Amino acid sequence: MNQHFTITELAREFDVTPRAIRFYEDQGLLAPRREGSSGLRRVYSNRDRTRLKLTLRGKRLGFTLSEIRDLLDLYESPTDTVPQLHAFLATIAEHRQVLERQLEDLTATLEDLAQYETQCRSMLAENGIDCVRSGSRTDASNDNLAQSESERP
Repeated sequence: MNQHFTITELAREFDVTPRAIRFYEDQGLLAPRREGSSGLRRVYSNRDRTRLKLTLRGKRLGFTLSEIRDLLDLYESPTDTVPQLHAFLATIAEHRQVLERQLEDLTATLEDLAQYETQCRSMLAENGIDCVRSGSRTDASNDNLAQSESERP
């Protein structure tokens, strides 16, 4: 089935702005047909929809537009793709290494935060302050104040 889409329909479906779609078109990632007397109305095909979906997936995974273009070319290539596949596997390996380093950094940061949180809670406890939950602390003086206010006429 050869379906056609407007820029607004694709923008809604993929939760992106029409401007982003036009940008991807300017970068050569999409090639909508032009309609209307002045040729200003863009009409996107199933092929364009698939390319937009792959482009957005590639961006989410951290690929550059150049790498996404290579992936799209690979996706549509009717010829021998073995060299392209090897090159893309190398790109994937590079991205994996970057993400693994970022994950290590995030894990270390989370561990540091947990340690600081434990220290803060310990210091508060030493001062007789009870930490009910993160960001919400009560102590004996606050409890007494609340109790005395509730007893007022």
